[in-house]
Amino acid sequence: MLKALPAARAAVAALDQAVKRLPNPGVLISAIPLLEAKASSEIENIVTTTDELFSYSGEFDAATPPAVKETLHYREALFAGFKSVKNRPITLQTAELVCSTVKNAQMRVRDYTGTYIGDPVTREARYTPPVGRDVIVKKMHDWERFINTAAREQNIDPLVVMAAAHYQFEAIHPFSDGNGRTGRILNVILLNQEGLLAEPILYLSRYIIEHKDEYYRQLRLVTSDGDWEGWILFMLAGVRETAQKTLQLIDAIQELQNGFRAKLRDAQGLTVDANLLELLFKNPYCRIGDVVKHCGVSRPTATSWLRRLVEEGLLHEVRRGRERLFINQEFMRVLERA
Repeated sequence: MLKALPAARAAVAALDQAVKRLPNPGVLISAIPLLEAKASSEIENIVTTTDELFSYSGEFDAATPPAVKETLHYREALFAGFKSVKNRPITLQTAELVCSTVKNAQMRVRDYTGTYIGDPVTREARYTPPVGRDVIVKKMHDWERFINTAAREQNIDPLVVMAAAHYQFEAIHPFSDGNGRTGRILNVILLNQEGLLAEPILYLSRYIIEHKDEYYRQLRLVTSDGDWEGWILFMLAGVRETAQKTLQLIDAIQELQNGFRAKLRDAQGLTVDANLLELLFKNPYCRIGDVVKHCGVSRPTATSWLRRLVEEGLLHEVRRGRERLFINQEFMRVLERA
């Protein structure tokens, strides 16, 4: 752990500084939470495609597929959690807010028996969480005391606190549903609270889904054998690799944006608002109305810009029902590889 912890801290610090230096961090802050939402939901077998998710991210209505709705609720929960800790520390109420937003329903600490973690087919229980609302609430208060005092009073590194607190939350399993997604959101919120990350841009669920069996094995080993070291090392490796890959994604996005700008400059007779480039990366499935709102132009002007970008090969136009979508396909390919 003597090597793993400094390496993970250095990777997170490099990522945080890189985002702070970006002239327009909004592109990353729009994209990463959606990718995180997709991966974290997939761990719970809620599967969407990146294209499907981004195409509905701007508009959310009755026609939105159920899996996409659930995944977009995750993004809302991530932002709601980040906002909540600006004025107060993480508490049980933070977890309830996050879980309620994830589930799009009022979620409170469960007060019934029969909850278990195991095989959904055979119904074989591998682990039975605590039972009884009063017991669970007490354990959650112990959890919140740990995450709010361990770094400052016990000099435990925030990344170690995050790993330990994540296990504790999973073991308590305070809600009837949504615990896994809530716990993974709380990881990122904790790093923000402790000053390691200014924005929700650590795409940790990608690492977890790529190592899903090992993730659950390491959780079980803490319960069965008290193997805290193995669990913490697993999480530190995930943080380090995720931060490094996100740095690579930042480089790829910046390179693509520079190429996009060069093509715009070279296009004969094409003059567009500088805000349009930002929009096409923040919202790679763009509608005419998005351009009108974001750039403050008329609908005919917005339509003319988008059609010209299609002619230049910078965007791809598709129809979905009665609306037209203008897709930044190169950016979507970069995100698919992330």
